[in-house]
Amino acid sequence: MKAHDLRPDLGATKKRKRVGRGTGSGKGRTSGRGTKGQNSRTGGGVPITFEGGQLPLVKRLPKMRGFTNRFKVEYVPVNLDFMDARFDANANVNPATLADVGLLGNAADPIVVLARGEVSKPLHVKAHRVSGSAKEKIEAAGGSVEILPYEVNKNLPRS
Repeated sequence: MKAHDLRPDLGATKKRKRVGRGTGSGKGRTSGRGTKGQNSRTGGGVPITFEGGQLPLVKRLPKMRGFTNRFKVEYVPVNLDFMDARFDANANVNPATLADVGLLGNAADPIVVLARGEVSKPLHVKAHRVSGSAKEKIEAAGGSVEILPYEVNKNLPRS
């Protein structure tokens, strides 16, 4: 078999319909568009959003402004007064222990430590983010602060 022997299968191709080529063609005179009116004209027809003159839904809805940042990280806030009440002195405070005592729903969520309340005992805090004043209070009480790494949207495909 050679290239000049190749043919499409029987019934795979169809001749195109030539409209407006006389009444004998079956698509003469009005060319299958019906008679008169907006839709019979070249470029005629109504927009896809047209609702018969009623104000279209597209125009009734508010305009969508701005955008959604795919890389925004939603931190779960944890305040010092909660940690001071639930942990003993020299305790290791990390996402897993916070989830154990009920301050964090999901241990995989990134946490931010905020400075509401006071710290009366040394705590060793490991968090994804710590406010400046919270860090000062923890270190003033004799504790330590370690920042954990957090990968933004690790489920997104790399392009």
